[in-house]
Amino acid sequence: MHRTLAIVGFMSWGFACSGRSAPLAPVISVRPGLEVLIEDSLHLVQGRRVGLVTNQGGVDARGVPATERLRAAGVNVVALFSPEHGFRGTAAPGESIASARDSATGLPIYSLYGRTSSPTDSMLRGIEILLIDLPDVGARYYTYLSTTVEVMRAAGRHQIPVLVLDRPDPIGGAVQGNVLDTAYRSFIGMLAVPMRHGLTLGEQARLARHDLGIDVVLGVVPVAGWKRSQALDDVGLPFVKPSPNLPTMESLFHYPGICLFEGTNLSVGRGSDAPFEQIGAPWLDTAAVLAAAHAAGIPGVAFAAVRFTPRAPGDGKYADSSVAGIRLTVTDRASYDPTITAVTLLSIILKTHPGKFHWIPAQFDRLAGGPGLRKSLTDGRSPAGIIAEWEAPRARYLERRQEFLLYPAD
Repeated sequence: MHRTLAIVGFMSWGFACSGRSAPLAPVISVRPGLEVLIEDSLHLVQGRRVGLVTNQGGVDARGVPATERLRAAGVNVVALFSPEHGFRGTAAPGESIASARDSATGLPIYSLYGRTSSPTDSMLRGIEILLIDLPDVGARYYTYLSTTVEVMRAAGRHQIPVLVLDRPDPIGGAVQGNVLDTAYRSFIGMLAVPMRHGLTLGEQARLARHDLGIDVVLGVVPVAGWKRSQALDDVGLPFVKPSPNLPTMESLFHYPGICLFEGTNLSVGRGSDAPFEQIGAPWLDTAAVLAAAHAAGIPGVAFAAVRFTPRAPGDGKYADSSVAGIRLTVTDRASYDPTITAVTLLSIILKTHPGKFHWIPAQFDRLAGGPGLRKSLTDGRSPAGIIAEWEAPRARYLERRQEFLLYPAD
């Protein structure tokens, strides 16, 4: 049996409070799920031994960490769990992280990106409820959802309820790009969703429970006052970089498209002054690429020639070498589609540098949700033709996700 208990409108869980509803508090601003739990629904965790899955992005509206807020509220947090990049968010991409002890609280920090990606029996011993408070980036290719899925699976096996403390989709609710082929699921792409999925982590968890058949008691403490069109900086919540190479809101808006270049022999500027805001290679003819990009008339973005130096260990292609590049700047968030932009640039660079551009096929296909995009570009198909084929799967996705949504459109 699949059980989902979503705390919408601050309703309590039956198992937590015998049907009692938490009092409604006036909504005067956008509040993350962490604050909603503490201010309106604390009874859900009172008297329970709590495990907390979080990192540096788990903060309240003033930037106070979840560990501090929960402990100050009298919540008995007994163990911490961390995803990729670690509890402080400073580890390099893909770096294996060891479990440790938090110097501020003395609590164990169990790494879920090292020897194991799933909480073990010993890690979960004595825990009565698991809270998940992680930031998301709004793109399919990110590992925090996969960590959430692994936590849900382990919790279900131990009959431990899971409560996601939700946060806004930081780049808003737009839905763009192709839908992943489920034959190509991986740790960087678990669900059949578009490249820019338009969901919060709580909504993704609800969808994952259904699509992956996870038998777990799942609840979501929703964000109060958020609408799908709003980006994180539209509502005044603090931006905390979710990982070392996504240091700005600008980088987040480009990431759903520019990340595809990770599966090529171009750098995305990891370790530079503007990762995921630029692409480049020593051999790139920036003048030719810029001319074609400007002629393509891509809305919502400006392009400029730039030289940058990616740094190790973040960049494994041209580390510590000056490369010729293209810098992207969002000029209109409402019309900008980073996935169309990326496909158009890939097509241009393929035609401009047929002997120098190369795919990293396995990596690109994982990111692109299958080999179809790579094969279409290699065959010389136009970006417009490729993108047109995304529309029907995207429409089906928009329809089937309806039952899992928690927030209104404007």
